[in-house]
Amino acid sequence: MATYVVMEPPATDAAERAVLVRDGFALIAFLVPPLWLLWHRLWVEAMLALAASIALATLGEQAGFGAVGAGLSLLVSLLVGFEGQALRIARLRRNGWSEWGALEARNSAEAEIRYCAAHGETANAPPRAIILPGTDPVRPAPSGPALGLFGYPGRS
Repeated sequence: MATYVVMEPPATDAAERAVLVRDGFALIAFLVPPLWLLWHRLWVEAMLALAASIALATLGEQAGFGAVGAGLSLLVSLLVGFEGQALRIARLRRNGWSEWGALEARNSAEAEIRYCAAHGETANAPPRAIILPGTDPVRPAPSGPALGLFGYPGRS
């Protein structure tokens, strides 16, 4: 299963315009980093990736390393492949978007269904207190030392 990060815009219809970003390695970003970055409107990052690839390849050729120069530019491709999705999330944060949370799903369609189901529950339901099993919501949990691995419920 893949993990999807849900980003919501700073608008009132946030649920309708939310963006799900798959967290993980992006193969297309690895194969063609500048084009992938341009497709996702990461202009500065695309220019930096292109400049770094050209500079590393040129440096390798000028130093007489031959194929090592191309291997050095492969490092840029690896960086964009692994961190491309994080760059997308960072751009959305810079534009005022907020992170709703993360979902696990098999594909993006299932992630959208899970987000809509979770957002529908939280939008219509009043906020609930989180009560952990084995704790009394009125009395605080005991803070004294416990013998062994198990505490003694009800004693303070």
